Amino acid sequence: MAAKKKTLTSRKRADRLTYMLFLAPALLSFLLVIAVPFFMGIYFSLTNWTGITQSGFDFVGLQNYINSIKDIRFQYSSMITIVFALINFISVNVVAFSLALLVSSKIKGRNIYRTGFFLPNLIGGIVLGYIWQFIFNNVLISIGENYGISLLANTFFLTDPKLAVLALVIAGTWQYAGYIMMIYYTALQNVPKELLESADLDGANAWQRLRHITIPMIMPAFTVALFLTLSSSFKSYDVVMSLTNGGSSMLWQGQAIKATELISVNIYNTASVNNLMAEGQARAVMLFVVLVVVSVIQTSITKRKEIES
Repeated sequence: MAAKKKTLTSRKRADRLTYMLFLAPALLSFLLVIAVPFFMGIYFSLTNWTGITQSGFDFVGLQNYINSIKDIRFQYSSMITIVFALINFISVNVVAFSLALLVSSKIKGRNIYRTGFFLPNLIGGIVLGYIWQFIFNNVLISIGENYGISLLANTFFLTDPKLAVLALVIAGTWQYAGYIMMIYYTALQNVPKELLESADLDGANAWQRLRHITIPMIMPAFTVALFLTLSSSFKSYDVVMSLTNGGSSMLWQGQAIKATELISVNIYNTASVNNLMAEGQARAVMLFVVLVVVSVIQTSITKRKEIES
């Protein structure tokens, strides 16, 4: 009996060692790529680090955070990022859910539509930005001039500060909606058809079936989709750089600023263009904190909806 217990203990230890060996590469990668740089970044944000060397810099406390909060450009970037994130958040999920309902229906060619809607997500953000830059600067204007549509011919999305953010939302929705659509589509396939048929026999119309059966049953998909959309909206960078490069220019509180300089672009410009590495790192830390808070609030609300439904 004692020998048997000893054998089982040895086997458990061997299994535990095997699990650790399989886990080690992923854990090591996480530590080297995410955890260690993250805590180093927090430390550097409290210094006057220039990024050139790790020696010869002083501890300045929260001065970089104070300078960032007082900076008018950072204030505007924070505000416009929140506006963009909210609009993009709503736009992507409304379009994605609508497309998911479409490709889940009995429409002919739904498999082709599903593939076509997902394809834009495979295009890199830089390339996608240049594609939409060509569309806004050439295609839409040419269509307006050729067909006498003055609204298109006289509308310059990328040079009008008020429309530039809308241009980013359009490009972002076109790219990301197909990916989010697949999350909703997968969830929709798990809704029991018998339940929908029973509701139909009881006289429930399409809207009632959607509101009282379909949406409550796919709430976990909403939790995931809303989280991904919200976080990606706050971190949007590559499409902004290739489509508008932060432009166009405008005056805000008496200072010239870039109308679409989202907070991610502002962090890059502060650190790399203005060579304020520590201050840029401080802004990145603040963005991380905001993302954590917003994500926790969003997931808490949607998780509560899952329980209620």
